[in-house]
Parts: sequence; C-alpha cells; structure tokens
Amino acid sequence: AGSVSVVLLAGGVGKRMGASMPKQYLPLRGKPIALHSLELFLEMPEVGEIVVVCDPSYRDVFEGAAPAGALKFALPGAERQDSVLSGLSASSPEAALVAIHDSARPLVTREEVVACLQDALEHGAAVLGVQVKPTIKEADADGFVAQTLQRARLWEVQTPQVVRPALLRAGFELVAREGLEVTDDASIVEALGEPVRLTPGRYTNIKVTTPDDMSVAEGFLAERAAAA
Repeated sequence: AGSVSVVLLAGGVGKRMGASMPKQYLPLRGKPIALHSLELFLEMPEVGEIVVVCDPSYRDVFEGAAPAGALKFALPGAERQDSVLSGLSASSPEAALVAIHDSARPLVTREEVVACLQDALEHGAAVLGVQVKPTIKEADADGFVAQTLQRARLWEVQTPQVVRPALLRAGFELVAREGLEVTDDASIVEALGEPVRLTPGRYTNIKVTTPDDMSVAEGFLAERAAAA
C-alpha cells in the first residue's frame, strides 16, 4: 500500500475555454475541475504521494483541498513531457509506480485507476483507454482517403498512464539522447521497445477542453450523484 506516486498535471494555460483562467481551475459542480481527481487520489490507500505540477500562483487551490504537507509541487515545463519529467524528478525514488494524470480529466473512477495500476505492476506500463467508436480514415496529402483503419484495433488513450519509474527514466534519457518527439507518456516507453498494456476504461473519462465538454461532464456528475 502507498507505493504509487501520482503526478497530477495542472500546468496548462487554458486558452481554449475562452475563460480567463486555465481550464482545470474552472468550477465543475461547485469545485475546480482539478480537485475532482485530486480528491480521488487522496482517498486511495495505494497512493503514497501526489506531486502537483502547476504554476505556483495556483498552489493554494490544491493546498486548500489536502491535509497540510500532503502534497509535493513541481514546476510545469514548456511541453507536456517537460512537466511530466519535472513531476517525476520530484517524486519519491522509492515509488513502485508513477501514475501520470491530466487534471482536466475530472471523471476518472477509482475502479479505472486500480485496474490501470494492476496492469502496470504486471507489465511495467499501462494506459487507460477506450476503443474508438467512429470509423477512422487516414488521409493523403491532397485530402483524399488513403485508407480506412481497422476500428477494432484502434484505441483512444486517456489518463492515468502508469509506468515503473526506472522504465520512465530510461525512456526520458532515450528521448533526450535521440531528440524524439512524443505525444504521451506511453510513447516514451514504446520508444524503448517495451510493452504497454491498454487498460479498458470508460467513455465517461473525458478531457474537459471546451465549454461543451463542461456541459457533458456536469451531466455525468449529476447522474453519479443521483445514483449514489
């Protein structure tokens, strides 16, 4: 118990919402978006520490929601991967797993997180995801269909993405050495040629990036409150 370090990414600047503050601090059912997942991780016995990667001006938002001294903080970087590395560097060297979560995903459940942790313990790395529902076509440079991709083999990746720390550090060294561009944490592990398990999640674990997403998230939370 308590052997997981959570790196909670909350460093975005949030221009897409048309609001004056980063999207993860906008209120969702009376509480900043970022605090929904923070509170989940605070309640999980598997979690030994939480490293919040955020602009220092927003630290008080998190400190006000957690027991004194319960959180560590790290500075965000220019790109997502820089922020992940910053959070990883601040995490305990004793951690068995590092779970990287995007604070703009407030609807992740305990069941999803636990399943992803178990897969990562077994395989070294795991990411929460769902199979894509729409038909996806690959386009050529001129805007014509190049091919239709096999839907059964396509997954939309969410967070948390959970990795053994040594594997993630080795991946970061490789990325830095070879100047690779990666879009998510799993890609770092893939670059090493190591396996990444896809843990089936739920379609409700959306990333809130637009006002429409806010409405959808409100609806999901209202349903959960009614079912509780």
